[in-house]
Amino acid sequence: MRKRTKFIYLISPNKINSNFYKDLKEVLKTNKVKYFQLRLKSISTDKIIKISRKIKKICKYFKVKFIVNDNPLISLKVGADGCHLGQSDMDIEKARKIIKKKIIGVTCHNSLNKAKKAIAKKADYIAIGAFQKSITKKIKYKATLNDLKKFRIITKKPIIAIGGINQYNYKKLLLNKADFLAISSFIWKNKKLKPIQAIKLLK
Repeated sequence: MRKRTKFIYLISPNKINSNFYKDLKEVLKTNKVKYFQLRLKSISTDKIIKISRKIKKICKYFKVKFIVNDNPLISLKVGADGCHLGQSDMDIEKARKIIKKKIIGVTCHNSLNKAKKAIAKKADYIAIGAFQKSITKKIKYKATLNDLKKFRIITKKPIIAIGGINQYNYKKLLLNKADFLAISSFIWKNKKLKPIQAIKLLK
């Protein structure tokens, strides 16, 4: 397997505490993260904007693309590099009118049909999963390596693998042509390792 740099699509923890920013700087300093997605539920827009502005500065310093989950309007307001849309979020075409040429990524679960639609609507990347159980959120859709291969056949756009990825299973996804690995709980909710220790296990 070729040596990869920046193969991680890092997703934020559900809650941002005071230690988070220091940990984020350490993690991004490893030069393994291409994208950082802020994914916060059930908190006010004002708080998300405040947190976004701090994270954006850190991401810019380490040359990491800053993506806001769910909300193109917040993405536009804070000057993020793009937004990520789930299947129940805003339509890609509507989001494109808001954030113009910036990055739009779309969750396609394990559905080739959803992936084809996202590609037709000019999504910049597509996310497939979940490959394993995750403690970040409940798994409704299970994806296989065979699904990943099918996605790869239909597009040259970046494919991001999602769901329960850790030091034991990540290489298999890269070997089967995933471009990036979406990782959250392995870094932020790891009971045995600090964030910097966890990311160093992904080589």
